[in-house]
Amino acid sequence: MSAAIPPAPDLAGRWIAPDGRLMVAVTNEQAAARVRAAGAVPQQVTRSQADLERLRAQVDRVARADTGNHLQSWGIDPVTNSVVVKTRNPKAFRLKARGVRIVQVSTTFRQQAGDVNPGDPWWPGSETYCSVGFGATDAQGNKHFLTAGHCTNDTNQAAYGESSQRNRIGTSNVGGSRSVNAREGDMGVVAVTETGWNLSASVNTWGQPAVTVTGSAEAIVGDTVCHSGNTAPNFECGKVNAVNQSIDYGNVVIDGLTTTSACSQGGDSGGAWLRGDKAVGLHSGGESTCQANQDNSIFQPVNEALTKWGLTLFTGTPDPGGDTQAPTVPANLRSTGTTAASVSLAWDASTDNVGVTGYDVYNGSTLAASVTGTTATISGLTSDMAYSFTVRAKDAAGNKSGSSAVVTARTQPGSSGGRTFSNGTDYPIRDYQTAVSAIRSTATGAAAVPLKVVVEGNHTCLEDLNISLVSPSGRWYYLQRYGGFTCHPLPASKTYSVTPVAGEAASGTWTLRIGDNGPGDTGTLTGWTITV
Repeated sequence: MSAAIPPAPDLAGRWIAPDGRLMVAVTNEQAAARVRAAGAVPQQVTRSQADLERLRAQVDRVARADTGNHLQSWGIDPVTNSVVVKTRNPKAFRLKARGVRIVQVSTTFRQQAGDVNPGDPWWPGSETYCSVGFGATDAQGNKHFLTAGHCTNDTNQAAYGESSQRNRIGTSNVGGSRSVNAREGDMGVVAVTETGWNLSASVNTWGQPAVTVTGSAEAIVGDTVCHSGNTAPNFECGKVNAVNQSIDYGNVVIDGLTTTSACSQGGDSGGAWLRGDKAVGLHSGGESTCQANQDNSIFQPVNEALTKWGLTLFTGTPDPGGDTQAPTVPANLRSTGTTAASVSLAWDASTDNVGVTGYDVYNGSTLAASVTGTTATISGLTSDMAYSFTVRAKDAAGNKSGSSAVVTARTQPGSSGGRTFSNGTDYPIRDYQTAVSAIRSTATGAAAVPLKVVVEGNHTCLEDLNISLVSPSGRWYYLQRYGGFTCHPLPASKTYSVTPVAGEAASGTWTLRIGDNGPGDTGTLTGWTITV
């Protein structure tokens, strides 16, 4: 958690929402109030962090006994408040428990083999090359760099900086105590001992202006992260899909790793992972075929390695001669839909000499959202009112484009005191993602008993869907839980009724969440209404 939201028994994880907001899972209203006061958004869940850890321990015991090499990874997913097990054979995983979500995958993770700039290549003896992680110093000022443990598992092995047995940098895994490739992690240390070699905080972005490492951070779900390594595409960005995952590489199971959507290849192992200019990880492995919106790459959190060996990250100040070029201005900003309380926007992607990492959306002069894609929905607006929006692109070095052209959009009229409210904006329902649509109610008094929700849209497998309603107070009401082996299509219109807790207020923002928990299916939420 951030300094403003310290860990507590009534919190159960955090993540970055698609619109850039920090979401925090809470188990009671007192926790929700603290989260709101800290500027984040609470989401009511049923399982505490302790509940999830106990459930993860059960999964871990079953996973340790797995002898068929069916598993890919397992760990806590704060977004769904569950423990997710990814396996190539769901029927072979014996633990069936509430809160354990089984996801079928087809890929297999493998650890990738591969002057001291993060992302540069290095050679362990005469073996296949790996990549440099981050420079670090010990209490005596001696120089080192961090990399993957599976690149450093040989004791006192020579390390070279240009190619095998040329230009020696130093010695890997000195004394046999500076490498781990086991349950504890995938991390190792190379001592930089040879004359003329110096540590650098400038990440090699392979022909593009360097990013200077200014510190370290812990990545969280939804973060945009980039990595540098020795194999094309060399410098690649993506999003964090999960943290603190147990990964089964076939030859070893490793705990505490982070999975991302960024692509990688063999030879990237040990390379540098960044969140902006902050070091977050050391490349561990991945799926070299690289599929969209999948777990393509994996990294070891860098702070764990620094702490284990008592090292200090080597940092610098941004080079004024580095990346100073701003992205191009986002073009064709347009409104794609409105409700009484929201405006949906889209724009054409910007370009950059290194890479665009996100966009800031402004309502007038006020920052309304920060997103990584080229769409955003601005909620919490007043009905029947005109708003003016602009968008600016940004890159990893902090450069921002100029403002886009202004687009003006008017929210729809309110319901004139009625009790039924609607949102007709289309949202795609994609595998292992959640479609989120909000409606602002202006009705007064307590919510109706029961609440009536009508969902309109299409999907090829209703059994894959988790459908939830989140009240203005943050309480979650489950309309449908996923499950079943036979798929039926989602009807064009499906009505749900749910009984709210006593005293639930009708006014405020009601949010519909549709999570697709199965592979190979598609659909669209075309609209929904709520009668309060």
